[in-house]
Amino acid sequence: MRIDVLGAVRALRDDGSPIDLGGPRHREVLSRLVAAEGRMVTTDTLVDDLWTDPPVRAVGALRTFVAALRRALEPDRPPRDPPRVIVTEGPGYALRLPREDVDVHRFQDTLARARRRPGTVPGHDTLTSPDTVPAPDAVADLGAALKDWRGPAYADVTGAAWAQRERTRLEELRLEAVELRARLLLGSGESGESGDFGDFGAGAGLVAELGAHVAEQPWREPAWGLLARALYRAGRQADALATLRRARAMLVDQLGLDPGAGLRRLETDILNGAATLEGPRTGWSGPGVRLGPRTTVDLARTLALAGGDALVHSRRDRLAAIQAAERTGDLLLTARIIGAYDVPAIWSRADDPEQSRAVVAAAERTLAALGPDGPADLSARLLATVAVESRSADLSAAELSAAELGRAQQAARQAEALARGLADPALLVFALNGVFLQSFTRPGLAAVRDGIGAEILDVAARHELPNFAVLGRLVRLQSASALGDLDAAASHAEAAERVAAATEAPLVPVLTGWFRARATAARSTEPGGPTAATAAAHYRAAENALQRAGMPGLHRGLFALALLGLRLLHDRPAPTDPHLDWGPYRPWARPLVLLAQDRVEEARTALAAAPEPARDHMQEAMWCLTARAAVRLGEPGIAARAGAALRGARAEHAGAASGMLTLGPVARYLAEAEACAGAG
Repeated sequence: MRIDVLGAVRALRDDGSPIDLGGPRHREVLSRLVAAEGRMVTTDTLVDDLWTDPPVRAVGALRTFVAALRRALEPDRPPRDPPRVIVTEGPGYALRLPREDVDVHRFQDTLARARRRPGTVPGHDTLTSPDTVPAPDAVADLGAALKDWRGPAYADVTGAAWAQRERTRLEELRLEAVELRARLLLGSGESGESGDFGDFGAGAGLVAELGAHVAEQPWREPAWGLLARALYRAGRQADALATLRRARAMLVDQLGLDPGAGLRRLETDILNGAATLEGPRTGWSGPGVRLGPRTTVDLARTLALAGGDALVHSRRDRLAAIQAAERTGDLLLTARIIGAYDVPAIWSRADDPEQSRAVVAAAERTLAALGPDGPADLSARLLATVAVESRSADLSAAELSAAELGRAQQAARQAEALARGLADPALLVFALNGVFLQSFTRPGLAAVRDGIGAEILDVAARHELPNFAVLGRLVRLQSASALGDLDAAASHAEAAERVAAATEAPLVPVLTGWFRARATAARSTEPGGPTAATAAAHYRAAENALQRAGMPGLHRGLFALALLGLRLLHDRPAPTDPHLDWGPYRPWARPLVLLAQDRVEEARTALAAAPEPARDHMQEAMWCLTARAAVRLGEPGIAARAGAALRGARAEHAGAASGMLTLGPVARYLAEAEACAGAG
């Protein structure tokens, strides 16, 4: 016979058939004796526990319940033999059954044994590192004991204070057992679906179980920590960090509390790829920094492709990893860490110029230390990093010299040459990414960039490099857009979206959404095309998506410039909304904004102060804005300078090299500028 109270109270014979225990009071008496764990419960205690206001004949009623239970539990006991299950002891009664025959006792004993496993360290941090040795028997025992739970303990004993206390205590033990079993699994070094533990593996199954556990108990910080560790061990670093950030948001928003030290330390360990999060592994490559599939740089690369806050964190983590590698004094390790962040880059303006300059400086220091005889593959990756991080727009700023720009362009060419000689396709597409970002030396090079994009796409497709296949498509989209071939650009957008859907790259639809808004703006000038208001609404939707993408170098000023381009397409004055953020495009847009406000002399002063446009995706657009303002203000000298810059881009569309907006054909602005210059 066995008795179960983890759920509705029941008793079962050895053959599994149920025993009729009688009514609710009978079950409550049996339950109260189970809760005493073999100890005697006095008659007075039983009466007080059964009734809030005991009736006059309460003791007699209790004895009747006990007698009925004895008959049910021991139906074959001779009349004169003493009871063996519910025994009379002193002034009360006690339940006498082996502990393994009562589910709640069996559960508590299993948990106690698991707590005493060799290798369990009392008080050890359960969030940031495994605290047990491999224990397949304990894992299996805990799993079996947890399966005995059919619902809340003593589920059909309602209204009794003692039962509520027991339910609360046992529920806490159940949660502890779930979390202890997870720690045992994570401490085993297993990370696959099942490993050596049958159905109790530490892979996707454990992630699913802990996900359900967290959903059921959202206020338990240890549960969030275990889920994050399980995700990390399953190779889902970005999901692990997202889990911890969700926990933080919930604690702050719902309770006004910051996460405890354990969760904060765990987040740091995941970002740094701490060895405590791993099972036994090999592959150490230098003091203090480990190479392998879960290094910090690999995690940063994964986060970068996720966009949003993850992209922001990835930049920070990457620089921290580089600085840590440099402190080791291991040149080869430092070179590998710097070169490992081969995240495709599509935009010619950095999101964090200061950080990019720090990365470039570290790469150049490492290149110099390695010298000309350093490993060719590492030198190529360092050179490609210099080219990619030295974005054209930032290097052509006033405070940076032409020599720095020349070094970046030379680094791009050297990286490409080394990569071709090494026949390494992954290295080649990374080097070509640098060549692309250094291809904005003058207006009118859309066809050149299309050739670069075509090679990136070809190599990436042949060698299954999906992230760079997306880059190749986006480069070709931009080039087709610049040349006014919207059908070809749309084809590249759709292909990029298909690859992105297969690889879960959420930033791609953000970029292609802007292209579709740009196409709508272009068609708004055609008979029967969409209205300018419709095009503006599409730009607004694209702007809303970009706001959350974690790319300030791309985002700042883009929406305002798109609206200005839309107005110029329809021969309307510039927008004058003071809340518009013009970002880096303000010096070239301001003269037209001032003209729209009839502030002519201020516009003339602003035009004279505008610097030469940066060598980036928007240089044709900035020269066209300069040309338009010079024509409106009657400044032939400035118009001539703009015309000279734009002459090589005559066949392109202004701003369309971005693939995101358009000011219309360059030829239109060029003709105006040349006419103004000639008249002068």
